[in-house]
Amino acid sequence: MTIFAGQGDAARSMALLWGGQDAPGSPAGGPRKPPGPKRALSLDMIVESAIAVADADPMTGVSLRAVADSLGCTSMALYTYVPGKGELLDLMYDRAHAELATRHDLSQGWRAAVTSWAGELRSFYLRHPWVLQVSYARPVLGPHEQAVMETLAGILFQTGLPAAALRAIVAALFHFVRGNAQAAAESRLAATATGMSDEEWWAGRSTVLMRLAPDFAERFPMSVRLSAEDRTPARGGGATHVEDQADETFATGLAVLLEGVDATRNTLLPPPSASA
Repeated sequence: MTIFAGQGDAARSMALLWGGQDAPGSPAGGPRKPPGPKRALSLDMIVESAIAVADADPMTGVSLRAVADSLGCTSMALYTYVPGKGELLDLMYDRAHAELATRHDLSQGWRAAVTSWAGELRSFYLRHPWVLQVSYARPVLGPHEQAVMETLAGILFQTGLPAAALRAIVAALFHFVRGNAQAAAESRLAATATGMSDEEWWAGRSTVLMRLAPDFAERFPMSVRLSAEDRTPARGGGATHVEDQADETFATGLAVLLEGVDATRNTLLPPPSASA
């Protein structure tokens, strides 16, 4: 299921993301404190509870009712703090990204720092697989989400490459990390969603495939070769188990991307002797 962020009221979402106001109707100059006794809830509590609800069941969309139930209040009580589900999703998405470090050690060079950044982001996605359902086509434009981009850009500018080249590299790294994490996360969720383990699924499909396509190896020799040269047993005519291979696939793919960055540097930047 793909979810598009930024569907709530733009002014209210951005004010809550950047200003931290508890009340949806707060003026731009600061939070508006409603009259009466101190409230038991807070915007922070609501957002953190919504994240916990999404973590517990990534396949089910977060509802205000579910969040209210987790807080022991009514759905109506939440509207004092957040205008609606659209704005709450923006806040959840941005707040979750606050877990990520904004600094990575550059003492071992930009490549080691990018590897650290990518590994942490992948682990973050696997802790919060619901985040992967939020489309990257329209960013939330919150401070914590932006800090993830800022951190990577700060590392990559150490390569000396111009911004025009780095824009494509940043996009490639984000898409690679997100895609790899999504495959691993979906593999974890598949058994729950379908009621069938990976082993049962592969065994059933492999048996049928071999019966219907006994000439599979002759028709798809390169696919079979990929499987034969792999260290792990093949399943289903050359497909490998996503979860079992996810870490190795991630490490290898990231290394290839970073080799590409080095190759780009060699192409675009003058050699040290020429710049001396």
